[in-house]
Amino acid sequence: MIKYIIKRVINYIVMLFVATSMTYFLASALMDPRSNYMSRNPRPPISSINRSLDLANINDQTPVLVRYWRWLTGIVTRWDWGLSPNQAPVGPAVASRISASLQLVTLATILGIIFGVSLGVYTAIRQYKWQDRVLNGLSTFFLVVPAAVMGLMVAMLAIMLNSNVGARIFYVTGLHSYQGDNPIMWFIDFLQHLILPTIVITIPGMVSYHLTQRTYLLDTMNADYVRTARAKGLPLNLAIRRHALRTSLIPTAVNVAFSIASVFTGAVITENVFAINGLGRYFTETIATNDINGSVAVAAFGGVCTLTGALLADIFSAWLDPRIRLS
Repeated sequence: MIKYIIKRVINYIVMLFVATSMTYFLASALMDPRSNYMSRNPRPPISSINRSLDLANINDQTPVLVRYWRWLTGIVTRWDWGLSPNQAPVGPAVASRISASLQLVTLATILGIIFGVSLGVYTAIRQYKWQDRVLNGLSTFFLVVPAAVMGLMVAMLAIMLNSNVGARIFYVTGLHSYQGDNPIMWFIDFLQHLILPTIVITIPGMVSYHLTQRTYLLDTMNADYVRTARAKGLPLNLAIRRHALRTSLIPTAVNVAFSIASVFTGAVITENVFAINGLGRYFTETIATNDINGSVAVAAFGGVCTLTGALLADIFSAWLDPRIRLS
């Protein structure tokens, strides 16, 4: 297993390097940071524009291979991901957004997986019963509700509740507002900010895992090895738990592992609704402002998450199904 992990990590490092390099060349070809300055009124002198672009290493008049080598050398030697067109360092900006996204999506992702998989198992065992029909109907409804609509509905309900109670129970913007040193008050303030976006992010993930896990488990419940276990006298619940559930969890584990990157960058709408400066919101800003270095840094982090998920998916699959051998 250790040799397998080392081999895969080396392969993934090479893949990440190639993918990030291709992203840099693609962003350099499609983005035009010079237009940020040319559209200003009054327009700055050309010499000033070139100077600003040179400082950020995004001057289109410099050969792209030269810019790429400077960018790569800065990362390898100084862990410097460059500057944005407004001369702000990209590395600290991405790091702070990653921290905000971690606070925002970690709990929601865990709750979505736990509740979604549990509901999938619960409804699969009760296929076509009223519990299955009601929960499937609710899941389908929430699955098609746009994130923006759900976010606004949750925010409006929270505002109404605050008004009726006459006290601020929930905050609808940001992740923190407490400025004191009391850790208990800080944690309470954090929860007041976190509950609403957590609900908005948890529900879509939960219903998605519910429906997929139900489908996977129904497929394995009728497998030959499960029917054989039942024929030997093993009760249905025990046969499902010992045999069908482990196998059905493999595709779910793979889906969870490969969704790590989208968890960080896919909460754009929720971050905008609740005014949270997360990684997804930052990614859209880098594209809108022609920030080559910023967009490549976010893409590189997404690549790290994706390849980490791929490795975890292989390990989870081997752990859940002993028939799988890693070599």
